[in-house]
Amino acid sequence: MDNSIDRAAEAITRAKHVIALTGAGISTESGIPDFRSRGGLWEKFDPGEYATIDVFYSNPEKVWRMLFEMIDLVRTARPNPGHTALAELEKMSKLACLITQNIDNLHQEAGSVNVVEYHGNVSRLECLHCGTVYGQGDFDVDALVSSRISPLCKKCGSVLKPTVILFGESIPHEATVRSEEAARKADVVLVIGTSAVVYPAAGIPLIAKQNRAHIIEFNLEETGLTSYATDIFIKGRTGDTLPELVRRLQSL
Repeated sequence: MDNSIDRAAEAITRAKHVIALTGAGISTESGIPDFRSRGGLWEKFDPGEYATIDVFYSNPEKVWRMLFEMIDLVRTARPNPGHTALAELEKMSKLACLITQNIDNLHQEAGSVNVVEYHGNVSRLECLHCGTVYGQGDFDVDALVSSRISPLCKKCGSVLKPTVILFGESIPHEATVRSEEAARKADVVLVIGTSAVVYPAAGIPLIAKQNRAHIIEFNLEETGLTSYATDIFIKGRTGDTLPELVRRLQSL
C-alpha cells in the first residue's frame, strides 16, 4: 500500500483538477450496509416492488415502509475518517469536486462543501405535487421513524418523498451536468468504495479517462473498473487509506 499511496500523492500534487466519486463502500465503515449486499435493504425489500417511482405514485404508504427502514439505517450514522479525509483534501485545495452515489449526507456532515448528490439525499423531503422541499430542521427524524406514519406536505397535504432517486426516476439534471463537467476537467479521479460498474454513475471516471485522466481506485477488493481503467489501485479500508493519503500530501 505504501508505494501506491506515494504514487497517488505524487499524481494529486501534479494535478490541476482532482475529483472523487464515492459509493457505498465508504459508508459501510460508518455502519451503513450496502443496500445490495447480503443482509442489505434489498434483501428485505424487493426494489422492484418497493423502490420504484411508479409504486410511490400509486401507493406511497407501501414505499414508506421501506423508506422508514432506510432512514433508520442512516439517522444515527456518523462520518468516519474516510469522510473526514476527503473534507480535508477539499480544505487543502486538493479536491475540486466530490460526486457521491450515497444518500446518507455523511460527506456534508464531515465538512465537504462541493458535493454533487447523484442519487439524492435521505435527509431532505420533497412534495412531488407542489414542489416544496423540507430540510433536516423542518421535521423530527426520530419522531418520523418511531411513528411509522407517512409525512404530509404542510402546504398541500400530499405524501412527501425523500429526495432519494427511486428506480424509474432520472438522475437530477443539475447533478448530471455538474458531474460530467467535472469529469471532463479532471486530470485525476479518486474512485472510492464503489465498483463503478452501475450506469450512469459508472460513466464518470470513463469520461475523465477519455481525456487521459489518472484513475486512482480505493477499494477493499479489485473491481470491474480495476482491470480496464484504474492506474493506481489502493487496497484497504478507506478509513485507513484516505487519511494516510492526506498525511502523505501534507508532508510533500
